[in-house]
Amino acid sequence: MADERKLDHDSSLVRAARDGDRVAFGQLYDRYAPTVHGILLARVPVDEVDDLVHDVFLRALPRLHTLRDPEGFGAWLSAIARNCANDYHRHNRNELMQEIRDDVPEETASKRERFDADVTTILSAIRSLPEAYRETLLLRLVEGMTGPEIAARTGLTAGSVRVNLYRGMQQLRQKLAEPRTSDTISKEIAAEGWPDGNPGGATK
Repeated sequence: MADERKLDHDSSLVRAARDGDRVAFGQLYDRYAPTVHGILLARVPVDEVDDLVHDVFLRALPRLHTLRDPEGFGAWLSAIARNCANDYHRHNRNELMQEIRDDVPEETASKRERFDADVTTILSAIRSLPEAYRETLLLRLVEGMTGPEIAARTGLTAGSVRVNLYRGMQQLRQKLAEPRTSDTISKEIAAEGWPDGNPGGATK
């Protein structure tokens, strides 16, 4: 019920933004920026993500009038984000390996290097998964979105999100060198309320 109310509210914001209400569009930006960020993070270098998030919304604003169904805004915006990532790669062929540099307390250089290496390893492993799995996992693990939120914001069904998370985690476990790291991440999936981390409808 709460998700339906959010969807109705989003639809109202889309209609208002389509009529030229910039405040409404700003609210849509705040609500959907994490979704766009996660989609881009699955596809482009880390240092480029923030700028491309803005580009996605700049592309979306003048095209709002082409969106016939306001309830489909999330799926529509997600498609623009994927296209933006594709355009980036068409114009940036000399892509180099990137590292995630989060806000980390000042510690010894060796600890910082180990942290960067761990994060880079996990991100690289997720990026090597099939597109549907890596996008859903990053929205869950990096952006902190719940399964229902991912479904509502991307246009996927709740069942597809559950299966993508479960199967993506299975493949991620196989790719990560340290089982303990993948077990920690698996707890994020269990937190969704799926017994043994296995969502309904997913098969091993």
